[in-house]
Amino acid sequence: MWTAWHVEPGVAAVAVAAIALILSVPLSHAAYQLPRVLNAQIPAQASRSHRRYRAVFWMAAPMLALLCTWRFGATPATVAATVFVLMLLTLAWIDAETGFLPDVLTIPLLWMGLLVNVGSTFSLLPDAVMGAAAGYLSLWLICGCFQLATGRRGMGNGDFKLLAALGAWLGWAPLPSILLVSSLLALTVALLRRLAGRMEAGASFSFGPYLALAGMATLLRL
Repeated sequence: MWTAWHVEPGVAAVAVAAIALILSVPLSHAAYQLPRVLNAQIPAQASRSHRRYRAVFWMAAPMLALLCTWRFGATPATVAATVFVLMLLTLAWIDAETGFLPDVLTIPLLWMGLLVNVGSTFSLLPDAVMGAAAGYLSLWLICGCFQLATGRRGMGNGDFKLLAALGAWLGWAPLPSILLVSSLLALTVALLRRLAGRMEAGASFSFGPYLALAGMATLLRL
C-alpha cells in the first residue's frame, strides 16, 4: 500500500474532489459519444436529456471522490480509487443507456488495475492476475452453460471483461460476493420493473451497471 501524504485531510478531500470534477468532463462526454462512434445505429440523445445525465454525473463524481478520500485518506490510493469509481460510473451509464460496454474503456480499466496492484495497493499482484482471469472465465462459463441449456445468450462479452477488470483491481477473493450482490440487485430491479409494467417477460436488460455498483461498494467496503 502506498504511504500517506503529509496533507491535511480537508485539503486532500478538496483536491481529490477537484480531480474528480476535472475527470468527469471528458468521461461524461465519452459516455455519450463512444457508443455512437462505435455503433452508428444508436440514436443521438435529446440535448435536454443529455444535459441531465451530465449534471448527475458531475454531481456524483465529487461525492464518490470524497468517499474514496474517507476510505483511503491522503494517499495516492485515493487518486487511483477515484479513477476506478469514475470509470465504473462511465461504463454503468453507457451500458444502462445502450447495452454496450466498450472495449476502449474496459480493457484499459483492467490494465490499470494490474499496474496499480504492482505495489499491492488494493490486492496482491498474484491475486489481481488471478482475479482478472477468474472474472472473465467465470462469466464466460456461466454464459456458455446458459446458452447450452436455453439456446439463448445470457450476456455479452463486455460483462466478462468488466468482471475481469474488477478482479484486476480487487483480486479474486471478492468476485463471488460481487457476482452475488450484482445478480440480486439486477433480479430485484427487473422484478420491480416487471411488476410496474415497464418490462416485458423475458426481455433483456443491462447487467453492467449492477457489476459496477457492486465493484464500487466492494472497494469502498460500504
